[in-house]
Amino acid sequence: MKKSDLDKNLGLKIGGKMKAAGIPDRFAQGAAGALDKREQRRLDSAAGLVPFACKLPGDLVKTLHERAAGFEGGMNALVADLLARGLA
Repeated sequence: MKKSDLDKNLGLKIGGKMKAAGIPDRFAQGAAGALDKREQRRLDSAAGLVPFACKLPGDLVKTLHERAAGFEGGMNALVADLLARGLA
């Protein structure tokens, strides 16, 4: 084999090892233990949560993000609370 073929094969070998490796802990503590989308959907369904999407003006979304940063349950809990108070 030529030197270039050997280098190419070595590169493929290294690339395969990198793809097979797990997520290093340095990116996030417990990142390897994170739930996948299917599992998260199952947990949400068991909790009685239903996905709901809508289009809102940009300034309203910005305000929601600012308020959600200080809200205990995050964006989902904030929107649920605001809707419950608004519909009551």
